[in-house]
Amino acid sequence: MSSSFKHICVIGLGYIGLPTAATFAAHGVKVTGVDVNQHAVDMINQGKVHIVEPDLDALVRDVVAQGKLSAQLAPTEADAYIVAVPTPFKDDYQPDLKYIEAASKALAPFLKSGNLVILESTSPVEATEQMSAWLSEARPDLSFPQQKGEEADILVAHCPERVLPGKVLQELISNDRIIGGMTPRCSKAACDLYKIFVKGACIETNARTAEMCKLTENSFRDVNIAFANELSVICDKLDINVWELISLANRHPRVNILQPGPGVGGHCIAVDPWFIVAKTPEQARLIRTAREVNDAKPEWVIDQVKIKIADFLQANPTKTIQDVTIACYGLAFKPDIDDLRESPALEITKKLAEQGFNILAIEPNIHELPAKLPSNIKLIALKEHQQADIHLILVDHRQFKNMNFSFSYVVDTKGIL
Repeated sequence: MSSSFKHICVIGLGYIGLPTAATFAAHGVKVTGVDVNQHAVDMINQGKVHIVEPDLDALVRDVVAQGKLSAQLAPTEADAYIVAVPTPFKDDYQPDLKYIEAASKALAPFLKSGNLVILESTSPVEATEQMSAWLSEARPDLSFPQQKGEEADILVAHCPERVLPGKVLQELISNDRIIGGMTPRCSKAACDLYKIFVKGACIETNARTAEMCKLTENSFRDVNIAFANELSVICDKLDINVWELISLANRHPRVNILQPGPGVGGHCIAVDPWFIVAKTPEQARLIRTAREVNDAKPEWVIDQVKIKIADFLQANPTKTIQDVTIACYGLAFKPDIDDLRESPALEITKKLAEQGFNILAIEPNIHELPAKLPSNIKLIALKEHQQADIHLILVDHRQFKNMNFSFSYVVDTKGIL
């Protein structure tokens, strides 16, 4: 283990911060985790977890029991700081850096010469420089890379994560890591830190390239998903089975079309391309269009459901719209996880409820619905699905794949059938 990093402070204990903190702790480093959520802090200090991620509960239990990981509401003195807080966007798709700003101002009082500060949050280009500017404002007694370059007292870098929910603990260790320092010395220090546990390559670059790299990876995937989603809409209009079409086209040795779905979710692919568009609106034309195609898909799915409802009411003339019950299969943004962030499945379910339909939500990975959802959405067990008139498959959870959907009125957005 590198002798210079005895104590790390991780700010933000969510889907990235907590696994990162626990992994460092498992490799012998003392880690103080920081979060504004008292419930999360209390659970972690009891050796429990507030998020679902395979094997994370056992890892946290072990490192807390060993005294290697503890959680609190405010930062403390450490050798390195990792900022892993959310970076949402505002209503006009402009990046909102308020959490990075708050984290910067919270950790600044504890900085001392030689410290390393890493921004892990997925961020628009120049966010790392902005974080360094906020730190510098709060600590004029210290020098930062934007002022003193290689001679700076504080080292600053951007190291985006690129892990898959459900496989975070393996991928944190095995994936290559992009390390973007504000100077080469910053990159080297961040490299030394991550090499404590990363078995993949640690590739050094500058901060802006590292920021853009993460955004590029997710925008590439977004554009490819948009192609599949647009195909599904075209095929519906032309009465072609899109799933069969894609499987046939993919027999070409150089074609690999992705599978369409109800939209694009998650905190990365649905958000990151807008960070590029916000910085370069004139140039990012394809990236913007892909976002618009994917953002429009949930409304298209709702229209498909309404066609099925009209068919159902025509076949059941004694019933009215108020009598229609819709089962929505899946609320998470991807299969076999509990993460509902930016989920098109959740958005579709909510919009259908807001239009007055009775909704039965079937999401095997959660125990209760988010508080803000309309009251006419009821979370039910999978075995109760027979109560519904219309069946809407939104996520291909493993529990749904072996089901017999032999109902008259089914909308399948995932090709399970």
